[in-house]
Amino acid sequence: MTGEEPLPYRDLVRIADRLLERGEDNPEVLSRELAYLAPGIRDELFTSDLLNAYQVFFYFYRKDPGDLERERLMLQPASALGAGVLIAELDLFEIFFSLEQGEPVFSVSDGESVLARYHGPDAYQRALRFLDEAR
Repeated sequence: MTGEEPLPYRDLVRIADRLLERGEDNPEVLSRELAYLAPGIRDELFTSDLLNAYQVFFYFYRKDPGDLERERLMLQPASALGAGVLIAELDLFEIFFSLEQGEPVFSVSDGESVLARYHGPDAYQRALRFLDEAR
């Protein structure tokens, strides 16, 4: 938590357990519950293994990215977002979802270098549009 001591892990686990009891099977409910948390606690959860990358994606974008993409994100812990999680592939291009300073970022790569990076509420759509235009 910025400027504050991080929560003890056991407290973070208790918070995550309560959140998941309410919304594990319903991403809308989980996103709403996450929004009620103090930003520092939410950021700690978003960098932990207590949530998965799909839950973080849904919190920011409130939409389902598609079956394959959802599956990929669900298989990765939120902590993997620090390095980036592969969310989509199309031809020779890949889209990675990551968090930087608590903000979502989508990077488009050709497998060797990053061709574009998008931030903000429409970042995922802009990354997909980049792929459509590149084909």
